[in-house]
Amino acid sequence: MWRPGADLAVLRARAQMLQSIRQFFQQRQLLEVDLPVLSGAFGSDLCIEPISAVVNGHSAYLQSSPEFFLKRLLAAGSGDVFALGRAFRDHERGRRHNPEFTLLEWYRCGWDQWQLMQELQELVLSLLGPRPVASYSYAELFVAATGLDPHDASDAQLLARAKPLGEWVAANRAACLDLLFAELVEPALPSGLVLIWDFPLSHSALAELATNRAGQSVACRFELYCDGVELANGYRELTDAAAQRQRFTAEIEQRRSAGRAVTPLDEHFLAALESGLPPCAGVAVGVDRLLMCQLGCDDIDEVLPFSWRRCR
Repeated sequence: MWRPGADLAVLRARAQMLQSIRQFFQQRQLLEVDLPVLSGAFGSDLCIEPISAVVNGHSAYLQSSPEFFLKRLLAAGSGDVFALGRAFRDHERGRRHNPEFTLLEWYRCGWDQWQLMQELQELVLSLLGPRPVASYSYAELFVAATGLDPHDASDAQLLARAKPLGEWVAANRAACLDLLFAELVEPALPSGLVLIWDFPLSHSALAELATNRAGQSVACRFELYCDGVELANGYRELTDAAAQRQRFTAEIEQRRSAGRAVTPLDEHFLAALESGLPPCAGVAVGVDRLLMCQLGCDDIDEVLPFSWRRCR
């Protein structure tokens, strides 16, 4: 296993994709920023496990996203910014996962999620070439696949529908929705690009909340899939520091109850929100998966010089 996973043609395609991404944003006058991968804090997302380190005797974490650093820059008046670099997540394994991966993330001041969804589509089509594009609300897809409305169904209804599909670590609402979506919705997605928007409140994370056409409260969150593979996740960003602190605290309690790693709140990030994060929208894109879609590869090992399998 000393040889690289990606051959020379793939490495050239990878270099070209990174160059094309930078050109796309330079032409639109976004500032590229080079950010730390080490921090003394880590996000509380229930779906992400940190990789820890020790720096000068202090606990530190490899960052799973540049989001908090980018938002600190926005709060300091940077204007529109993007970062293209490494991110890290523990327990990432399988054909589409590697614990170290390349992530593109950018933010647009004064934009909402709909404007950013359009720009995301333009970027991806510029890299992949012409593809069919479809757009659905989360509820449209979920109701069609499960018969349940993800916004109104009770926890008991969701659990009853999800229980036959897998073993349970935590039978909470978010976990039920995730399992049902992964097992019933994702396999039925059409080929090409699929944009999904208006997520349930349990998936709000760092997103603003809004009311949809049916009068239901939803998260201003969206995701992009290509041929059934998740590529991107974005929000109209929450700017309320108190609300964000409450969400983080609730997530930390859920992690603690589940026996998961708990890390300190990022007080630098929360202080930036308190100082005033401008209204904005942001999105993160998995570049390795994007290259897989461009080249028709089935395993992330094929698009990385050295995946974790070749580094152990």
